[in-house]
Amino acid sequence: MNINRSSSRGIALQILFELDMQENLHISEDDLILIIERHLLDFLNIKEEKITESFVFYLLKSVQEKMVTLDELIMRAAPEWSLEKINIVDRNILRLGLLELVFGEADQVPPKVAINEAIELAKNYGGETSYKFVNGVLGAVYKEMGEPGKDQGSKEIKKNNINGQRQTSTKVENQELAGCLVYSRYNNQTYLAFIKDIFKYWTLPKGKLMIGEDVRVGAIRKVKEEIGINVVVKDNLKENSYISNNDENISGRKIKKHVIYLLAEGKHEALKPEVEKSGILEAKWFALDEIENLKMYNDIKPILKLGLEKIIV
Repeated sequence: MNINRSSSRGIALQILFELDMQENLHISEDDLILIIERHLLDFLNIKEEKITESFVFYLLKSVQEKMVTLDELIMRAAPEWSLEKINIVDRNILRLGLLELVFGEADQVPPKVAINEAIELAKNYGGETSYKFVNGVLGAVYKEMGEPGKDQGSKEIKKNNINGQRQTSTKVENQELAGCLVYSRYNNQTYLAFIKDIFKYWTLPKGKLMIGEDVRVGAIRKVKEEIGINVVVKDNLKENSYISNNDENISGRKIKKHVIYLLAEGKHEALKPEVEKSGILEAKWFALDEIENLKMYNDIKPILKLGLEKIIV
């Protein structure tokens, strides 16, 4: 007997809650099948013969496989909250919601449907304000996916979606970051290094500077972490600032990110990103004639143009 997807999400959430309470989220596939069978029988009075073909199994197995990346996304979208501070129900609703929002097939579950389904889970199983929190976190990720022009983040304060009043919070947290456009020379050709982020855009390695850290030192460190090679900084490129649209209802503020981009050269060797740790899907060298067709953020393009002017002489 097939159960609908909404019921499947509810069962998956109950199982995640149970496993998270036991601090045993990464159980074996055989044990996962047994616990799904038990929950379907206990809660829906259903005996499912093909558990591995069910939507419940897909959700739970996928959450297990992508747990680190999903948790990384939660922390990015709700920087004021550590995973431990988020209550156990909300935490697992977010994991399920982000799984469908970021990794799901949009033709089967459109992004807004994925968000709405997660909000319904929060209303049915969470606390009084859980749905607002879930909506805020998933909405922040959705904005990153659907509006890649980060340079437009400083537009006028948006209207409050709940009561139609303008939000009055102007508190801003500043973050300093450094990044690099990395190039290599190989077989008389020039190549550029890009990483594919969790939103499936090709972008440049970058990250937060440590307190008091020199920009060049920080940029080299982040390149090593995100694409796995050592580089030599050749020149400055561009500074870029944008507002990161995080959950204002939770954090009470936005984050203004100031990124300093540098030009750096590295050896043309295999790129090895720390995929699970950083949320990077892939790192790859591209020849110059391949770059035009890459899906990338609008604010990366002027940096790329400046870099190419310095590389191609």
